[in-house]
Amino acid sequence: MIYSTATVPVNPDGESPLTRAQAWAGLVLKARDARLFLPPGLCTRCDVVEESATHIVREATIGGNDLREIISFEQEKKVTFFQSTGPREGAIINELFEDEDGALKLRFYCYLGLRDKQPGGPEEMAEQAWMDGDQGYRSALLSTLKRTRELLAEGKL
Repeated sequence: MIYSTATVPVNPDGESPLTRAQAWAGLVLKARDARLFLPPGLCTRCDVVEESATHIVREATIGGNDLREIISFEQEKKVTFFQSTGPREGAIINELFEDEDGALKLRFYCYLGLRDKQPGGPEEMAEQAWMDGDQGYRSALLSTLKRTRELLAEGKL
């Protein structure tokens, strides 16, 4: 089983501040179309195939892998990606919260396994190391906030 977590400030020094609503809008847009947020060419397809007031279902091709995700929303708090098909199974969560000083934070955490791979085996260990490394999900949180600021500045959010 893979467990990884990372937390970053939404409004670090030197960056234009985002409100909770703006950060939330970025997270929702990322859930609806990952192509806008991931490096060019990494996500080649991202289609919402089902929608309700509390969730969407999307089918995407990310990193050459076809996947289906059920994505639930807790308004302005949490986006949860349930990996129903693809190389991983489990949940990835993006959560907005205030720390003890009232600063807005964005946290990623996940509980995942790799389909058809040995639990705790070399593939899971490599995935765990990547997620916890410099190019893993901490980097993804920072790039999501950066892209949210860009879209806001362009009037697209």
